[in-house]
Amino acid sequence: MSVAWLDKVQWTADGLVPVIAQEVGTNKVLMFAWMNREALRLTAETGQAVYWSRSRNRLWHKGEESGHVQKVHEIRLDCDEDVVLISVEQVGGIACHTGRHNCFFQKLADTEWVIDQPVIKNPGDIYHRE
Repeated sequence: MSVAWLDKVQWTADGLVPVIAQEVGTNKVLMFAWMNREALRLTAETGQAVYWSRSRNRLWHKGEESGHVQKVHEIRLDCDEDVVLISVEQVGGIACHTGRHNCFFQKLADTEWVIDQPVIKNPGDIYHRE
């Protein structure tokens, strides 16, 4: 597979591009993350979301620990060519490491952040850390 298409992306100085994961069918935004060239190439080749984890400083195959992988249906590039939108099927219905359906579970109500989405599964039961 030719990777010349990767050259069209306007990468940050750190070699990253912001990525929005949107649920296929509902069009709900599940999460925001970053990809580098390798992550975007692997995502396109495998059909599963692969991100660049800035906290781990390595590639992060979504669901590698939790099993909640994202099956990619479509990859889009915005008009400025500096943001990627991926349409995904969220396996297991949990996208967030907090055990929620998506990462945007806090809503500003007046001057307070209010959690308006329940935990689907306790993160301690998802991530078995020693």
